Amino acid sequence: MGNLRRKQRRGGTNDDSFSRRSNRVIMGEEQDPQKLKKIAAAAYDYDNDPKWADYWSNVLIPPHMASRSDVITHFKRKFYQRYIDPDLVVEPMTITNSSSQSARSSASAASASERRPTGNSGSTTRAAGTSAPSSTPLRWDRQTIQFSVNGWVLVVAVLAMFPLTPKSLSNRAYRLSFMGTACSSLYSLYSLYGKPRAWNLQEVQIWLQSVIATKDFIYFIYCLTFVTSNLRLTFALLPIVCRSLEHSAKFTRRNFGRSSLYRKYLEELCVWVESNTTTLNIVSSQSEIGVGFLLIISLLSWQRNIIQTFMYWQLLKLMYHAPVTAGYHQSVWSKIGRVVNPLINQYAPFLNSPISAIQRWWFR
Repeated sequence: MGNLRRKQRRGGTNDDSFSRRSNRVIMGEEQDPQKLKKIAAAAYDYDNDPKWADYWSNVLIPPHMASRSDVITHFKRKFYQRYIDPDLVVEPMTITNSSSQSARSSASAASASERRPTGNSGSTTRAAGTSAPSSTPLRWDRQTIQFSVNGWVLVVAVLAMFPLTPKSLSNRAYRLSFMGTACSSLYSLYSLYGKPRAWNLQEVQIWLQSVIATKDFIYFIYCLTFVTSNLRLTFALLPIVCRSLEHSAKFTRRNFGRSSLYRKYLEELCVWVESNTTTLNIVSSQSEIGVGFLLIISLLSWQRNIIQTFMYWQLLKLMYHAPVTAGYHQSVWSKIGRVVNPLINQYAPFLNSPISAIQRWWFR
């Protein structure tokens, strides 16, 4: 019996040590997922992801740091954390170079200046001194190309809207404004979403489903609607001007903030544009809806174009439902409804039936 008790005590001791070893193994395994996530982040195919190219082009760091492998690895992990796996823990980047403390502060500023490509609808407002200007030389990346095209479109559109411009020059500037914005939107779509994997109906439909609700695609269709039409509506240039002004002001403030010419002539304008992005989007939405009613009125003239009018109202329907423009368009339409509905009920109740049919098509 004594031998049996000693064996049982020895067995219990072995069981306890086994359970302690098991607990240590389990606790060690709880730390392994972060290592696995870092391995997965390192193995991710960044070169074939169009979002990585846009993300890296928006990281503002000095040129001598952009070629360092540890810096690139750090921002790849931050990209992976933002777009692929939010649970990945990214440690702060430490600079162990012989450069001074200013390089370290510029690296931390670069981490704070990263932006998502995407595009929200621009409802945020900024204070005058929140953006940190960069002194890096301009690279011909996507943002620089977009700035060049949008700046050119802004100048040409203002020239087309100026009443003292000769008619022939104004007509040419009018079409060039839409062509430039269409090219800018198409290039942005290609940079962010690439092209269809194959040129067949199924792949093209899949690609269209991924871009149809984006602001670039909406403006591309908007410009095609007017660049191919013989009807000139100068009022239709207002959304183009607002879009180009917003893009140009953001790029100018971020890249030319230390220029004396910028501080003297452009700083107040750029700060106002960035602080009133919501106002510009509301003005654009009101203009786009107003152009729709102008096209309906144009059906009574000799320049009427039924197909263009129908296509444009289809585009307005898309703007009403697309997340990037829905908030502004729904707000404008609700204001129109509050003004028009009482008048129709009081003076033209016979229009309620056709308006109800139009609303069923609109909300479908």
